[in-house]
Amino acid sequence: MRAIIFSVVFFIMSGLWAQEGEKVLTLNQVIELAKEQSPDAILAKHRFKSSYWEYRSYKSSMLPSLTVGSQLVNFNNAINTNILDDGSEVFQHIQRNSSNIGLTIDQNVGVTGGNFFIYSGVERRDDFRDSINPTSFLSTPLTIGYSQPAFQFNPYKWQKKIEPLKYEEAKREYLFQLEQISGKAVNYFFNLSTAQLNVEINETNYQNNDTLFKIAEGRYNIGTIAENELLQLELAFLNSKSELAQSKINLEISKFRLRSFLGYNNKVNVILKLDTYVPDIKIPLESAINEAMKNNGQLISMERRLYEAERDVAKAKAENRFRANLYASYGLNQSAIVIDKAYQNPDNQQQVTFGVQVPILDWGEGKGKFRMAQSNQEVVKTRVKQEQVDFEQEVMLKVMQFNLQTDQLDIAAKSDTIARKRYQVAKQRFLIGKIDVLDLNVASSEKDIAQRKYLNAQNTYWNYYYNIRQYTLFDFELGLPLEASFEDFQK
Repeated sequence: MRAIIFSVVFFIMSGLWAQEGEKVLTLNQVIELAKEQSPDAILAKHRFKSSYWEYRSYKSSMLPSLTVGSQLVNFNNAINTNILDDGSEVFQHIQRNSSNIGLTIDQNVGVTGGNFFIYSGVERRDDFRDSINPTSFLSTPLTIGYSQPAFQFNPYKWQKKIEPLKYEEAKREYLFQLEQISGKAVNYFFNLSTAQLNVEINETNYQNNDTLFKIAEGRYNIGTIAENELLQLELAFLNSKSELAQSKINLEISKFRLRSFLGYNNKVNVILKLDTYVPDIKIPLESAINEAMKNNGQLISMERRLYEAERDVAKAKAENRFRANLYASYGLNQSAIVIDKAYQNPDNQQQVTFGVQVPILDWGEGKGKFRMAQSNQEVVKTRVKQEQVDFEQEVMLKVMQFNLQTDQLDIAAKSDTIARKRYQVAKQRFLIGKIDVLDLNVASSEKDIAQRKYLNAQNTYWNYYYNIRQYTLFDFELGLPLEASFEDFQK
């Protein structure tokens, strides 16, 4: 028993330690965690789920539906007018109740905009003032019917064009949001990396300035350096101490923001591991534009908006002209005082209805709606055309900017190496008295600036890269379009 309890406690504590321990993460790990568990990723998943079930609802609406309808009580106690066989009218006190149940199969017909149905049901009537046959039944074993609007707007026709586009747009939008999350992850990663680097730089500077100040004090005491140089080193030592304290505060702030973004609690200590390897990717401009035009959800959105504007024109036009409705049904029914007999030898039942509605005078309301829809369609066409041009130009600029980043990164890396080496040389020359403290401070400052520029160059590189992925939904490192497991949303 103790062994079982110990195992359970150990399992629970292991989970807590995993959540509250130290996590050393690379850039790729931060990006993957962000796309899996961050609050932004969870919101993106639920937004897509909403679009997915909306599309499923549309698909379901085009399939046959089976419904059961029932009216349990319909009691009527009143004095009504009753027409006798000879045509005369008399007032009659009635006290009745009816109840029914029926089964209906409906099928929308997308091509015509009509509705096909099959019905079967039974009704019971109780006449409380009839002492001879107080109860009777009316059966409808089967009725087949069709309802068709003529010369009217067909919503199913437009849904067939628009709904699949909306769903495809939602899939592309979900991939786009995942790449947006990746871009955010890059920013949070390098913000914390910069904070870590600043602490490392300031710790090194603090230790170096402490050592140099102590050496300078000894030299000053024997008269080999002036008081001004001693004071400069003391000031550098005090400034480095202050900068170290501030950089540690900034480090904790950056850690808090990354933890919050990834959905971790404040007991997780995140330490980032910077990978100096950056892939040398050159993106062909024509390839990027082609992938963007093929994959980006904005292009699908433009196509959808054009269809919606065309649909609105068709709807306004249909509502401003001659309209008709056709209803036809054929079935069987029978009545009896016993339910079994109500299903014996049923009679034929037919019904045909044809109605016409012609607008004669509406004071220009219908014409106004039609003209407004036409005008809006032209506005949408113009905007879409301009957006297509702007979109292509935006992709072109992003690619051109990204393709410059590899060279910029190489320059920053070489500058960092040179600045580090120069500082070491300057430090050794200062220790043997060959240069003064001013030259040493310049070399130290240039070293720090070069380190930060190199880190910023990596940040810029990855920002541009994931920005292009947002536009193209294409992984140029692997040469594959971006994908997601959309099947998981069906659960």
